[in-house]
Amino acid sequence: MTNRQQEGPRSCTMRVMSPLVFTSLVCALLNMCQAHRVHDDKPNIVLIMADDLGIGDLGCYGNNTIRTPHIDRLAREGAQLTQHLSAASLCSPSRSAFLTGRYPIRSGMVSSGNNTRVVKNLAVPAGLPLNETTFAALLKKQGYSTGLIGKWHQGLNCDSRSDHCHHPYNYGFDYYYGMPYTLIDSCWPAPSRSMEIAFESRLWLCIQLVAIAVLTLTFGKLSGWVSVPWLLIFSMILFIFLLGYAWLSSYTSRLYWDCLLMREHEITEQPMKAERAGSIMVKEAISFLERYRKGPFLLFFSFLHVHVPLPTTDDFIGTSKHGLYGDNVEEMDFMVGKILDAIDEFGLRNDTLVYFTSDHGGHLEARRGHAQLGGWNGIYKGGKGMGGWEGGIRVPGIVRWPGKIPAGQFIKEATSLMDILPTLASVSGGSPPQDRIIDGRDLMPLLQGNIRHSEHEFLFHYCSSYLHAVRWIPKDDSGAVWKAHYVTPIFQPPSSGGCYVTSLCQCFGEQVTYHNPPLLFDLSRDPSESTPLTPDTEPLYDVVIKKVATALKEHQETIMPVTYQLAELNQARKWLTPCCGVFPFCLCDKEGELSAPMLRRRHNYNQVTKGQ
Repeated sequence: MTNRQQEGPRSCTMRVMSPLVFTSLVCALLNMCQAHRVHDDKPNIVLIMADDLGIGDLGCYGNNTIRTPHIDRLAREGAQLTQHLSAASLCSPSRSAFLTGRYPIRSGMVSSGNNTRVVKNLAVPAGLPLNETTFAALLKKQGYSTGLIGKWHQGLNCDSRSDHCHHPYNYGFDYYYGMPYTLIDSCWPAPSRSMEIAFESRLWLCIQLVAIAVLTLTFGKLSGWVSVPWLLIFSMILFIFLLGYAWLSSYTSRLYWDCLLMREHEITEQPMKAERAGSIMVKEAISFLERYRKGPFLLFFSFLHVHVPLPTTDDFIGTSKHGLYGDNVEEMDFMVGKILDAIDEFGLRNDTLVYFTSDHGGHLEARRGHAQLGGWNGIYKGGKGMGGWEGGIRVPGIVRWPGKIPAGQFIKEATSLMDILPTLASVSGGSPPQDRIIDGRDLMPLLQGNIRHSEHEFLFHYCSSYLHAVRWIPKDDSGAVWKAHYVTPIFQPPSSGGCYVTSLCQCFGEQVTYHNPPLLFDLSRDPSESTPLTPDTEPLYDVVIKKVATALKEHQETIMPVTYQLAELNQARKWLTPCCGVFPFCLCDKEGELSAPMLRRRHNYNQVTKGQ
């Protein structure tokens, strides 16, 4: 057979298949181009939230004694929001509003009749309701890889210590590493736990051996193979329970039950080594950016800084002019710089929208002796825990997206943390949920200069479920920002500016003052809320009071009854306490044990399950 004869059938086949191959290639190229265009239209998203950071603690907001060069650079390269507002002045409700774009009272992340205003600990079934839609869930539907690194504080378990019903995975996040609760005084400083962990492992081994002996003797006695008194077997069982009880009762500190870290569903440190947690979180963030650099991705980096007790590494202890708090702020800024550097290193700068904020104002009453451990809220009255005063709810807001958001601009219009959900929905090509009220507004028209004024006309400032103040931003060029206070906390001691007797100001009862008519301020003229206006000093007083009252009535008619998560559900159930072993033998430190191959396997697993 000649070469021509051998090639003949092959050539014939090629001629028949070539149109199919050509069509397939064209389709593949079109799909690639379409995917490229879709990705071009969908920026990567990096959201960075500090914890309890005062607006006055940053250089870009006027501080000249604490060094925050990386955050200041982010502000120069983007837009700086100067009237950016939290929907609540405490962690859990503020973060729920940030995640959902809705006032906390709509989702039930509030309490009534008590002053427990955050998820109390990890042994309560309270948490963000599963029927709420977060920005992570919205972006996941738009093809984003989503990750949360850091503080959660939206609950964990419902019925058992391992059901993880309120885990970030149930709210649209594909990856989670961080602290499911929040920092408390018990978390740091703490003694070395290496000896405790080693002793626990030996004690657990002892109990297992005794348990095996009990089972063996019981089976042997029932089978007639051995003859031992039942009293011995019962004594051994009692010995097991006594050892477990003795071990449990020796760990009454919340350090062991609430100060822990998780990777995905696994507890990696219990209790955590708080001073190294921030550094590990930054490494996790950089790893996430590298894994998903092809995008689009959403990374929510939720700092443990700068919440008391301010765990800080030795490299930053004593480096600031403001003691431990200043050291912690400067360490946080350094970590922000590491994340921004990674974005640049991976070539993601021009394709990434970066947002920086704090969950609420600084904690004025946080002190150790005479040393101030809380933040500074600048010229604004009040702080963390106060529902209406500006110091508790006015927070930093910085947005950078090169080529899309003009750099170096200062936006003085009223904006809110609740605006992030509709903004991310807009830039990702999606839309906010249509089956519920979304209180946030898309920021992009304002950031890009397409509109002059905020789309918020009224903002309502709650202290838990209690309405404390209403802000009115008239849609005109007067520049006025009216705020009416219906309830204000009683400072302790008087004129101190805070509630130093109770550590946090309260929302209702004998520790607040009810105002009828409300106190009225124009924040454009009096941002410190120092001098209330009266009918004698403000010609528009009656008009403003009436307008605000009407808006409040209309708003209250939109509030539907829901279960208040931070009321009865916020009571501890011991059986919900997380444990990295067999309760009560819960101490562990698995950090560093995960090998690179294991991390790769987990990454591959996440990719497969995400595709499903």
